[in-house]
Amino acid sequence: MTRCFVPICSEIGVHQFPKDKKIGRLWLKAIRREKSTPTKSSRLCRKHFVESDYENISKYTGVKHEHKYLKKGAVPSIFSWNMKPVSEEKKSREQRLQTRNLKKQLFSLPNTSHYCEDIVPLEEHSSVHFDSNVSQEILIENNKSSIDETITRHHITIGTQTSNILRLFSTELLLADDETVQYYTGLETASKFSLVLITLLPMANDIRYRWSRVVGISIEDQFLMLLIKLRRNTTDFELSKIFGVSKTEVSNIVVTWINFVSDIWSLIDIWPSRSLVNYYMPNCFRTHYPSTRVIIDGTEIGIQKPSQPDTQKASFSSYKHKNTLKFLVGASPGGLLTYVSNGYAGSASDRQIVERSKLLQICDSGDSIMADRGFNVQDLFASKGISINIPSFLKGKSQIPGVQLKIDQKLASQRVHIERLIGLTKTYLILKNELNHFYVPLASKIFFICVMLCNFREGIVNKNN
Repeated sequence: MTRCFVPICSEIGVHQFPKDKKIGRLWLKAIRREKSTPTKSSRLCRKHFVESDYENISKYTGVKHEHKYLKKGAVPSIFSWNMKPVSEEKKSREQRLQTRNLKKQLFSLPNTSHYCEDIVPLEEHSSVHFDSNVSQEILIENNKSSIDETITRHHITIGTQTSNILRLFSTELLLADDETVQYYTGLETASKFSLVLITLLPMANDIRYRWSRVVGISIEDQFLMLLIKLRRNTTDFELSKIFGVSKTEVSNIVVTWINFVSDIWSLIDIWPSRSLVNYYMPNCFRTHYPSTRVIIDGTEIGIQKPSQPDTQKASFSSYKHKNTLKFLVGASPGGLLTYVSNGYAGSASDRQIVERSKLLQICDSGDSIMADRGFNVQDLFASKGISINIPSFLKGKSQIPGVQLKIDQKLASQRVHIERLIGLTKTYLILKNELNHFYVPLASKIFFICVMLCNFREGIVNKNN
């Protein structure tokens, strides 16, 4: 993130210097830095512009939007050195007036019954696959949770208005050094954070929020809030203290951004062509498994135990011995995560998930898929000329012959790449801990976002190996 170019200002800069050199010189004169030369990354924050400097017509579509854009030719005019000091008496009057208004809102809470009328069912956001009866129970539980959250939101607006004074950290502080960035976001540097955010612009400026419009929190802060939620599995309460907003505002932002980021990134085709796979293929694959298109494996994330017996049974994993959601993940030999399925109930078998996957449609004749022994699905792909490389079975033998054992060991040494990549996704702690009932309908989107964030990381596979 870039600090504001104005002297003494520590806010995050958002407005790039104009390309028009004449207007650029006016900016430098206004901020008293006429002898300085701004770079491409130099920015000014919004605090130095008046309301009339903005327009709310999208420069991309010409449509009126909630987000405001800086007018062409606007010059900053609000600075610490030209602001008139506010008298203590006026400050006191304003504080008393604000206090009275807040008290009125607090003690004049409206009737809650009508808030249930406009709740949007969470089914539209769910991509987790259950038996119809099972999924209905989980969604009902989450709808109830959504209604409670929404009613709470209307009742504690007072908290949102006053919480900014309680903010513990700033975006600048959290992105101050690379170690902190990686701890909170999983990305290596602040520059990487900015790069990832750019993939969501300008659409993020016109985002439609799940429950209510968000004001007073920058796009950068909202995205950072999402990443902290995913990376550290931070509670909404703790995030509310970090960002100085109410707990319900945190839920509004996080749910909105999960849907938004997933929808935008799902437009990216992460399945590489055969030629790209070959180009980035490590030497070990090129020598022994040159036809490999994808390495697949299954992974599970825990969920809170559902209340209904049918749901408990459907989501119970005999492998993990708890309630889970199961995903099919694929990676190229070069170490890019190239395939991720939707979430399935924990009782689903690997074969069932592969049958419902798109692998048969996206792989080409002559390709091979590398997998673990549990993926005994050769019959599903044979008709299309796609082979499955899996370790051999004993088939009644007491031990595997020496030659075959060496082949299996070599196969396992290459298949370990997918295990490492899945392990990387689990560094996002929201996938490592039991997923709250509230987030179960969003599980597929959450998992997909974590996979995409891992793809923005530096590669973990050495091409020379």
